[in-house]
Amino acid sequence: MPRTDDRPNVGPVSSHPAQAAPVGAHSEAVAALRQQYSAIPAGSPVRLAKPTSNLFRFRQDQTGGLDVARFDRVLSVDPEARTAQVQGMTTYEHLVDATLPHGLMPLVVPQLKTITLGGAVAGLGIEASSFRNGLPHESVRELEVLTGDGEVVVVKPEDPLFRGFPNSYGTLGYALRLEIELEPVKPFVRLRHVPFGDARECAEVIAGVCADGAYQGERVDFIDGTVFGGTEMYLTLADFVDEAPRTSDYTGDGIYYRSIQARRTDYLTVRDYIWRWDTDWFWCSRAFGAQQPLVRKLWPKRYLRSDVYRKIVAFDRRHGVSDRLNKAVQEPVIQDVEIPVDKLPEFLDFFEREIGISPVWLCPVRLRDRTGWPLYPMDADTLYVNVGFWSTVSLRPGEEMGSRNRSIEAKVSELGGHKSLYSDSYYEESDFWQHYNGEAYLALKGRYDKGSRLPGLYAKCVLRR
Repeated sequence: MPRTDDRPNVGPVSSHPAQAAPVGAHSEAVAALRQQYSAIPAGSPVRLAKPTSNLFRFRQDQTGGLDVARFDRVLSVDPEARTAQVQGMTTYEHLVDATLPHGLMPLVVPQLKTITLGGAVAGLGIEASSFRNGLPHESVRELEVLTGDGEVVVVKPEDPLFRGFPNSYGTLGYALRLEIELEPVKPFVRLRHVPFGDARECAEVIAGVCADGAYQGERVDFIDGTVFGGTEMYLTLADFVDEAPRTSDYTGDGIYYRSIQARRTDYLTVRDYIWRWDTDWFWCSRAFGAQQPLVRKLWPKRYLRSDVYRKIVAFDRRHGVSDRLNKAVQEPVIQDVEIPVDKLPEFLDFFEREIGISPVWLCPVRLRDRTGWPLYPMDADTLYVNVGFWSTVSLRPGEEMGSRNRSIEAKVSELGGHKSLYSDSYYEESDFWQHYNGEAYLALKGRYDKGSRLPGLYAKCVLRR
């Protein structure tokens, strides 16, 4: 954790009107939501009516659903206790804007602005602080959940539902309120982009930095990496600083990921560091021409955002525009997987040879909580590296859709890793439950959703129901 208790002025916050709400307003919203739920006919499926999503399991457009628009507020920030009370549909963008004026931030802030607190806890999230702070759900102290049975329960770390909620993806219930830990920040972040020409050396340095919290005698508060090819990769080692000789701006013409190859040292404001990946959706904005200089100048700055690009992808998936333009059949390969650090070189070699997507993102993670999380059973003694890749691959003649994703799933299992479920999955049902603890899941499902009002985890994540 950063070694300062200062509360610096970290700049202006968003004008989002839902930055604070009295507790009474939350109670009223909960009561109204329960009424909505009880009005849904028995046997009818229940889903949320959400204006945005960061999932990549595209289904047919669906109407109706529970209206959770009133659950998008930061209820309170306690600077002394370093905690926040947050509603489940609050985005990390608005949470960060509420905490930074207090010189605080969530322990882990996923990369994209419109990821919600409830979504990151029911699914999974990760960022460059995860080597010391684990996953977002590990900084939750209390969780209020609307269960599949229509009841509202408050659970804490000793409760089975609290433990089983991460990686349940809304199939056990929905997070209405969360109490989370915060940590102090400094006004600026210094970045060191360290190049490597060999995956094995890169993995060894990742292990060393994560063990020591330092590199070449200097503190490391954040670590992630970018792989441009088998002999070109970089670790970005970042630390909080009080002052900066200059700051870069990657919210307009500048493109952050390209700076990694061009600079060895950089400085960002803490807010710009937190959202460094959002402006270009890592590097995926290039698919829309948003990185072309002329297009970049014409593209309104306020629309250089991950949620805008995701809407473009959703439109394309619905109408098949790319499918009609591409001569070869394209398979989306959009995944995040956790690989034990000592197996990382083998996975990257396989990935470059068999899949061929670049760049690729690396992010080390070690669990903070040794009790563990049954539906995503990582070893608390193992340092993992999240490998993220988000693109399409041209299928060979006769190759069936899903073949590349299946080969990735098999390799991840072979290496003792885990795969996030926010995108397409192809597991056979028996294999799926082996990886995601079917026994524990079914026990929770039977307790909190006896009528199966919510979709099952396999049905939702693999069958797209």
